[in-house]
Amino acid sequence: MAQVFDLFGDPVPDNWGGRGRPQHIPTQDNRNKVSMLLAFGWANERIAAALAITLPTLRKHYFSQLKFRAEQRDRMDAALSLRLWQEAMAGNVAAMKEFRALVEKNDLMLYGQPLVPTPKPKQPKLGKKEAAIAAAQTPDTGTTLGELMALRQGTNRPN
Repeated sequence: MAQVFDLFGDPVPDNWGGRGRPQHIPTQDNRNKVSMLLAFGWANERIAAALAITLPTLRKHYFSQLKFRAEQRDRMDAALSLRLWQEAMAGNVAAMKEFRALVEKNDLMLYGQPLVPTPKPKQPKLGKKEAAIAAAQTPDTGTTLGELMALRQGTNRPN
């Protein structure tokens, strides 16, 4: 007998429409969905609601996914990283950029600082008049007159 699926693509149990509530049939798609929702940090109640099942049914059919709750985020990140790496090696430039951002984010988590220092903001370039005014305000302390002017301004104090 051919398998019958509902509108959501889930298999329809044999006793559908008969007496009692039909038994939940776990599918690989639902197992993947539970793993992904665990990686997002969802609580069991919320996952059960998303699958339209009860908490005991969730624990009964998806115990192997629930057992590895703490590792699900790392598993998802590893799968995403592998997929990005494969796309980058295939020549996808967007995947290369995204993979580089992922590596930098990972380095920040490991070391607390970026590997490449962020450049300091550039000072605006002064024009001729602004440069002349700035030079007039800072005396040349290499000459006697410059030392006297610096003493007068209070920028160069004698020892």
